[in-house]
Amino acid sequence: MDTELWVPVRFRNERVHARCGADGALLAGQGGFVEFVYQLGGKAYKSRPESFERLPNEAPRAGAAAAPAGVADSAGAPKKTAHTSRVTKTAASKTGVRIVELGQRRGADVAIQLWTDGACSGNPGPAGAGVLYEYKGETRERSEYLGQGTNNIAELTAILRGLEMVDDPSHAVDVMTDSEYCLGLLGLGWKPKANQELVAKLRATYARMSDVLLVKVKGHAGVPGNERADELAREAITSRASR
Repeated sequence: MDTELWVPVRFRNERVHARCGADGALLAGQGGFVEFVYQLGGKAYKSRPESFERLPNEAPRAGAAAAPAGVADSAGAPKKTAHTSRVTKTAASKTGVRIVELGQRRGADVAIQLWTDGACSGNPGPAGAGVLYEYKGETRERSEYLGQGTNNIAELTAILRGLEMVDDPSHAVDVMTDSEYCLGLLGLGWKPKANQELVAKLRATYARMSDVLLVKVKGHAGVPGNERADELAREAITSRASR
């Protein structure tokens, strides 16, 4: 079995092993991603170099070749593992999309922040979607009137519109949502009984992204990004217009 070099590093408060050269420098492969494993010889996952924190006095060590990663979890977390500390119960995703709490999002200096929310007056009734995009000092907003719809349609559409604002699908992205419905469909593999075409389109869009975290937010709790996305969604309903 081939031997490779790995260096212990910290990844989201967990000790993992990242692929490195003889000098201990992280080795980035295709797309600029670094392979890492939770246990030497285990399954490999990928994340961007800036996701890792170097540990002092740690030298490279040899390890057996990692099991093929296939399509790695965008957040770098295994689909089935005990390494799910401080994440929600939904983190053991059937879809490979990792769901984390708000405190675990990477922030606008590391990842594009997509605050998404949907609103509906009547449910069904006039519906709107709102997105706040933040990244390294850049802010963009989207407010879209959807016509007659449901709150679930509005929530799904908001996430879809947010992902469509990402120009580079290999970029790290945090998607914030307060919708349990969306968390279930995207993170737990719920089978949609309604909105099947919209769900399929959203899942296909997710599949093209390389590094996405789905972040659970408590709605109407004073979280600024979430509150602004809600305002944008309601603005669309009130104005019956999109911007």
